[in-house]
Parts: sequence; structure tokens; C-alpha cells
Amino acid sequence: MPITITAPKAVRPSYAAADNASDDSDSDASSDNGAADLEGDIPMASSRRKEDKSYSIVTPGEVITDDPQWMRGHGTFVSPSTSAIVSSVAGTITRTNKLLSVRPLRARYTPEVGDLVVGRIVEVQAKRWRVDVGASQLASLPLSAINLPGGILRKRTETDELQIRTFFAEGDLLVAEVQQLFSDGGAVLHTRSLKYGKLRNGVFVAVSGMGGGSGVVRSRRQVWTMEAANGAGPLDIVLGVNGFVWISKHVETPEALIAETKSATTGITNLEESVSTTMYSSQNDRIGVETMREISRIRGVVTALVENGLRVDEDMLVRGYHEAVEMAMLGEGPDDIYLGGERGEQLAAALTGV
Repeated sequence: MPITITAPKAVRPSYAAADNASDDSDSDASSDNGAADLEGDIPMASSRRKEDKSYSIVTPGEVITDDPQWMRGHGTFVSPSTSAIVSSVAGTITRTNKLLSVRPLRARYTPEVGDLVVGRIVEVQAKRWRVDVGASQLASLPLSAINLPGGILRKRTETDELQIRTFFAEGDLLVAEVQQLFSDGGAVLHTRSLKYGKLRNGVFVAVSGMGGGSGVVRSRRQVWTMEAANGAGPLDIVLGVNGFVWISKHVETPEALIAETKSATTGITNLEESVSTTMYSSQNDRIGVETMREISRIRGVVTALVENGLRVDEDMLVRGYHEAVEMAMLGEGPDDIYLGGERGEQLAAALTGV
């Protein structure tokens, strides 16, 4: 088959002058529609953003406004030569009174004191663990910041340091709270509350979307227990602010175990043993088929919410789960747990009313 080699096209001249001219005339239709110039015969608009236009996304280096009444926030900077506010990340504009910020479409988690996070142990050191929480740096969990088996309050000893892997080992998942921040952005965690600690009997989901209104958002409750349908029983949901989600079979809290133990026995030794066997156990309990099916369904709801740009919080997740159960009943039955593609879009439309 013959091959024809054509001469290369000449380089087109710069249209900087045309861009400047289009800035002076707002009535130019070609500069308002934001379309790409494919033929080279239409003067393109400059990168300056018109304030009266409804743009959803800005790109790095794009001028947001040069009006001096606005103040710059996160994701923006002021050009040294002018007073214009320029975007430093790709994301959506957020206006708070006179403050302009750009929320990145995808970004690593930035820890804040008091955040509830789900993390994975990646390194065990002498007196602390290094935890991956999805931030730019690994978080630190000191040995002194965890609950000892039985809830004993005492100073940590060399024996505790030698047995540090009996509490958490590499690969273990845990839920913790951000207690402190270093000057370089590193976070210090703690699990002193009995509602924190090692996670088991469930599935881990990592969702992206730390900006643009999607992904896990800070809400009134990040941890709750909900009753699942189809005889699956109660399920525990943990929404980490860092975008990590844990869905598991409901397990009685250590407080409930302590109450049961106190009502049955009075010995402090039996109390410590009953609590310590579950607090740091890595052995999963037996999970029924119905429970596993509903756990998978909730995981599909979380994924569908993120894929369709919706927030993930308690209200949206509970509503989405009940809607998914109804969709399954109208379809192939309770075993139909697939929520991707068109079914995910149908779920999002039902939740948003669009």
C-alpha cells in the first residue's frame, strides 16, 4: 500500500493582539462561548475570567478576578505584577462573603484537630505506629495514646514496647481521632476512647473527591449503626473525613461488654480478659450471607455517590441505601447489588430529584 508524505503545515501566528482586542469587546460572541478555535480564523478570548459568567471549574494560572474588593483564600495567589487573584489549583470556586477560594477537584487529605479518620498501619516503631491516613505525610500513633486491654490507666513500660505488635501490626485498619498537628503538617492520632480502635468484620472503601462537593464531608455524625434490610441485621458505618470508609457487621462496643461482664461476674481479672480478647483481636467473626450482601450493597451506594459527584454523609448514605433496596426489589430481587453505570446514575437522580 503506497504511503503519501505531505508537507508540514506552517506554524500559525500568535493571536495575542486579537486576544487583547477581544477583551475590549464583550459583545464578541466567539469570545463568550469558550469554544476552541480549530480553524485559526476566530480571535480567542484571554484567560481572564468574567465574573458574570457561571463557570464550574478553574485551572491553574487562570485569573479569577482583578477586583480589589475580593480577598484571596486557599487555592489562590495574587500576581506580583498586578492585584489579580489567580487560581493555583484545578477546582471549583467557593465564595464566602468577600473571600475567594478554590476547592481542588482531587487533593490529599489535610488533617485538622478533632477529625475522625480511618487509617492503615504501615510501620511499627519502638514507641509508636506510623499510619497511612491519605495525607501527604504518615500520621503518628504513640503507644501512650491507645487504650490498654481492660482500660487500665498506667504508665507504658518496656514490656508494652516489646508487645507493641500485639496491639497493632502492619496492615491493621483502625479508626482514630486527630489529636495534634505538627508545624510541617504531620498529624498525631489517639484511640483513647473505647469507640476507637482496631477494625474487623467488614470491608474497606477508599473514595476520592476531596473537593467539588463530592466525597466524604464533615457532618454531625461520622460513626453510626443502621439496620440493614433483608434480614442482614445491624451494620456499623464509619465515614473517615480523610475519604476512607469502613462498613462492617455490628459488634458490641467494649462499654456493652463491660456492662455484661459486670452483671455476670465481679472479678477484675475476668473483666480485663473479656474486653482484651475483642479490643485488639484480628480474628473476624462469622458473617452470614445476608449480611455480606448488604455490606456490598452499601459499598456500591458509596461508590455510586462519589462517581456522580454527590456528598457522602449519613443522610445521603441512608437514603441511597433504601433507594438501592427498592431498585433491587423492582429488578431481579435482593441479590441484585450492582450499582454501577446507568444504575448508579439512576440512583443519583432519585436522590437529587433530577
